[in-house]
Amino acid sequence: MTLLSATDITVRDGAARLVAPVSLELHPGEPLVILGETGSGKSLLAQAIMGTLPASLRATGTVRIGGCTLLAEDRAAFRGLWGRQIAVLPQEPWLSLDPLMRAGPQVAEAHRLVAGLPAAAARNRAAEELAALGLDTAAARYPHELSGGMAQRVAIAAARAGGASLVIADEPTKGLDAARRDDVAALLLAALTRSGGLLVITHDLALARRIGGRLMVLRDGAVVETGATSAVLSAPQAAYTRDLIAADPESWSRRVAPSEAGQAVLEARNLTLSRGGQRLVDGLTLELRAGRILGITGPSGCGKSSLGDALLGLLTPERGHITRARGLAPTAFQKLWQDPVAAFPRTRRLGQTLRDVARLHAAPPERIGGLLERLRLDSALLSRRPAAVSGGELQRLALLRAMLANPRFIFADEPTSRLDPITQREVIGLLADLARTDGLAIALVSHDPVLIDRVCDETCSLPMKRGEHDTLECSDLLRTAIG
Repeated sequence: MTLLSATDITVRDGAARLVAPVSLELHPGEPLVILGETGSGKSLLAQAIMGTLPASLRATGTVRIGGCTLLAEDRAAFRGLWGRQIAVLPQEPWLSLDPLMRAGPQVAEAHRLVAGLPAAAARNRAAEELAALGLDTAAARYPHELSGGMAQRVAIAAARAGGASLVIADEPTKGLDAARRDDVAALLLAALTRSGGLLVITHDLALARRIGGRLMVLRDGAVVETGATSAVLSAPQAAYTRDLIAADPESWSRRVAPSEAGQAVLEARNLTLSRGGQRLVDGLTLELRAGRILGITGPSGCGKSSLGDALLGLLTPERGHITRARGLAPTAFQKLWQDPVAAFPRTRRLGQTLRDVARLHAAPPERIGGLLERLRLDSALLSRRPAAVSGGELQRLALLRAMLANPRFIFADEPTSRLDPITQREVIGLLADLARTDGLAIALVSHDPVLIDRVCDETCSLPMKRGEHDTLECSDLLRTAIG
């Protein structure tokens, strides 16, 4: 029995072919993982199979789901399958959640309208599923009050509510720490029964190993290698697959710290932060100097992004003081958002946005072209809107936009959570080069302790707050009071 059969799926943007003819099959109880570089066409292939491609793109080929055979170009024909036969876990959870509804009612609504449960039973089921995902306190929050990882888990609970036999998960663990990543993987695998199927799109090698099943490696819209996941990852045949595996942070050399620290760009003393009535940071003292990189780690929802907002002047501390170097404009302090899709105007073309930013900061127009080349971005992307660009490409465009402001401090909030290992290594390398050559002070947030160990000069670990007596764990250097 075949749950899903896709034959000769092709995606085009006008005359440009983005996905070559790709065929695949998904069988009950056997997950399929699609792995590849950022912009390789993984998400476009899945969107063509689901009938959810952006209007500017065209798909051809046939898709067979259960007893239905559909033409990939007939998007309207897929709508009756959404939620009931196909459950979609989106790459951008904030775009799939209603900004005006709290998390609990959103999941309950899916159980009521899609699964047909009575209202009381739907509320109970929603509460159980959110608790199982570690979201007991999130049910009463709006999407904008959730961290990226928390929003992703809420989206997972809502998508699975209809009981669809086929689950398509597009980067389901983006932005999650290792423990939460394993929790989500376990949740997805638990949905696999003799009549269930799972298709996972990811650049996360650890997630691919955890899911197992079969693996398809994609590059430039074409399949370069297929086989059992364990066999491909342990003995890859294609050179590209070997490069992808070798780019894991475990294989990186440790960055050599500068022999002398530059002047202080930003200082925080006895910093205490709260958000949503919860104490996140208590009594933190730290210093960020030119040319140095501070690594910030901690589980999802512990306050890493809130700390960044405070350092950038976007969140007022409950107690303590933040001092920025004299003579620097507010725009010298920039942030790379964890979810850049929420930071770009949805209806404007990316090139127009970047040109406006360049004019605002008096950056020469040719600087955009130079940064495009350094970040391995095709200039054709500038003619598109954010929805027509992959998550990884959009994150690199967000980095480009921040660099146009000639920053002196960058708070990089999970800047590579959307990127495959090869692109991650390049982007992190670029940030490290900027610290060294331009004297930038950088705070780098990551769930990957190995990445932090390889790249950062100092580290700060934020634990999940569970009571008033919890403390912040930082390196000895950061424990030392300033001045």
